[in-house]
Amino acid sequence: MIGLKVSRLARALLLAGAASLVAGPALADELRDALALAYQTNPTLQSARAQQRAVDENVPIARSAGLPSLNGTVTYTEYLKTSSNSFTSPSRSFDANSQLGVPIYTGGAVKNSVRAATTRVEAGQADLRGVESGVFSQVVAAYMDVILAQEVVKLNRANGQRLEVNLQASRDRFEIGDLTRTDVAQSQSRLSLVRGQTRTAEANLIAARERYIQLVGKAPIDLQTPPPLAGLPSSAGEAVGIALDHNPDLLAARQRSKAADFDVRVAGAGKLPKVSIFAGAGYSDYLGTLGGSGPGTFTQNSTTAQAGVRATIPIFQGGLPAAQRRAAQAREDATMETEIGVERAVVANVRSAYAQWQAAQSVIGSSQTAVDAAALSLEGVRAENTVGNRTILDILNAENELLTAQVQVATARRNAYVAGFNLLAAMGKAEARDLGLDGGALYDPQVNYERVHNKIWDWSEDPDSATESTRTVDTPAQDGSVAP
Repeated sequence: MIGLKVSRLARALLLAGAASLVAGPALADELRDALALAYQTNPTLQSARAQQRAVDENVPIARSAGLPSLNGTVTYTEYLKTSSNSFTSPSRSFDANSQLGVPIYTGGAVKNSVRAATTRVEAGQADLRGVESGVFSQVVAAYMDVILAQEVVKLNRANGQRLEVNLQASRDRFEIGDLTRTDVAQSQSRLSLVRGQTRTAEANLIAARERYIQLVGKAPIDLQTPPPLAGLPSSAGEAVGIALDHNPDLLAARQRSKAADFDVRVAGAGKLPKVSIFAGAGYSDYLGTLGGSGPGTFTQNSTTAQAGVRATIPIFQGGLPAAQRRAAQAREDATMETEIGVERAVVANVRSAYAQWQAAQSVIGSSQTAVDAAALSLEGVRAENTVGNRTILDILNAENELLTAQVQVATARRNAYVAGFNLLAAMGKAEARDLGLDGGALYDPQVNYERVHNKIWDWSEDPDSATESTRTVDTPAQDGSVAP
């Protein structure tokens, strides 16, 4: 059932995400565009992917200890001074040797090292999912912050225009003796305060837009109202149950506990015998100088070959393997405790996110009621002022209450949407695969792992490094302007 809900979220939120990626960077005027651009160009996400590719390489590194090794040595020697009693010493020589070693038994060290590295790859992939979720949460917050900041600027400017009309009316009525200088001063004071608030709101809008550029890589243009979130749980208990199975941080902690168990086995192998086979071949050539004045009586080159089995049996190592195993066990204990700590944090975060989402939903309703009441109150106060039952100060206070309520409802809507998305993220349901970024555009870390985990060629290298995230230094500085 939850999967069906999440798929609805994917279709509602990012149905066109893949299409926008194929077509190239577009103006981020919808939430799905912003998420798609961040998915492709955000440096935090790109860095995490590169770090995961480095983690993938630990598997072939661990496996290499169990594979054959072949080495060659070439030596050219000039004998500058020889013993005066040696009449056959050569003047120079050329030697070439090769050595082949094949591990047969390592006490399980290689096998468990590979298992540990593979398990840490799985942990890293879960970490990467967590980074994706975190970046998307930041993008959603930045997107909603821009919308909120724009709305606050509009509300303050509209209120400032009303206060300008009030001030002019107060001055006109003062001229005919209908109002006092105090009334005019009150109108002037309130207008000045709102102008200051408007300037602050414009500064906040600039900051929100710059934060959006930092995360998405493009300036926000005509941001549209985001679609409703789907897949939200009906209770905190349901949310916790989903998070325990899907939260990437918790999944990563569990995998690291498993990897630490393999590390204990690797350390325990230090007490066990190791068996290998070896083979070698050599070639020596004295370049016609062996034998001194009579080199013709001596063979000037020779070849050798050898093969055998070598067993290394630890007898006494000063307590080293036991200490290494105890240390590995302690580290395993630490990872197990860390897993419990992460689980606690996940439970707390999910419950807190659910409470914040529920509270924000309630605040929307109460704030909207406050807006309706404040608008009705302002209309009544103005009407009563015309018959002398209300003062100019009453009108100014009513207008301020309406502005405050309007800002509160806009803020509540922003908070509710961000809290809802954060709840999905805490549940492990706000990653790229959940948000509909499909159609071949998704980054799959398993692809790189499958590419490298069995590589054994020493000269297999990747192309030179190059950045994939976009720079924002060329984007224009943002301002506080809003469309009328």
